Amino acid sequence: MRWVLLWLLLATPAFAVRPDEMLADPALEARARELSQGLRCLVCRNENIDDSDAPLARDLRLLVRERLVAGDTDTAAMSFIVDRYGEYVLLNPTVTGANWLLWLAGPLMLLGGGAIAVVMVRQRSATAEAPPLTAEDRARLADLDRTDV
Repeated sequence: MRWVLLWLLLATPAFAVRPDEMLADPALEARARELSQGLRCLVCRNENIDDSDAPLARDLRLLVRERLVAGDTDTAAMSFIVDRYGEYVLLNPTVTGANWLLWLAGPLMLLGGGAIAVVMVRQRSATAEAPPLTAEDRARLADLDRTDV
């Protein structure tokens, strides 16, 4: 039991932001951390850049801080990064243009699969039961039962 608790404690997320990356201004650093939470590590994919140790994530963290120090607003800094790396860098991509198809594909497939399942169940229950055996069929079955194999 102790080992499980130890492993759970070690499994907590490790923040990859290094002290040499942090900005001296606490307000700018807070803005940088907030922006970093919305940016995907392009190497790790489902981690934000603050949680990733990948060199590319470090470059993105430094780029965010560089843009904020240069005087960019949060929107301008994010736009700069999206223009440079594409919308894939956003953990929550926008719901515009071609992304509508991606946002709707999952629910539409779920509805389509449900509709197919309903149709198949209805067809299966609508099929008629096998007709009862005729006297001839019962006699033939009885002959087969009596025969030694």
